[in-house]
Amino acid sequence: MSVTPLLITAGLQYAPAAVLEELGIAIVRTWLRDTWGAWAPERRAVVVATGLSSTQERCVLAHELEHVLAHDLDCGNRIATMRQERRADREAARKLVAISDLAEVAQWASDLHTAAAELHVTERLLEVRLNDLRGEGWPWRRQGGSKIAG
Repeated sequence: MSVTPLLITAGLQYAPAAVLEELGIAIVRTWLRDTWGAWAPERRAVVVATGLSSTQERCVLAHELEHVLAHDLDCGNRIATMRQERRADREAARKLVAISDLAEVAQWASDLHTAAAELHVTERLLEVRLNDLRGEGWPWRRQGGSKIAG
């Protein structure tokens, strides 16, 4: 079965859990100590921490889905891992935050927190998206961009 129709949907309508399901990737919810989620290719499963809000879980699933789509494996190389994490964040943010949705919210939201809540993303992933659109003059974007690697 093709996932193309689900991948085209972006922004508020984007449902990474549905894409994972269509790909046959299990979503396992469990207590995690140091992270909100992980791609376990050997189990064909995305592991998500229990206790997350629906927004947090949506963002984690979108991020881990990008690892699935890129066929990422834990390579043990710190630099390569950082690149994979940045790419997964960027691609997830692009799918979670459509420019049309962002433009609409930018008309009235007074701060990053409010905008992120309205877009159903974490503040961190909204910052990733804004940094991806650097130089576009979006509100709430912190000068200098984010220094977070993963």
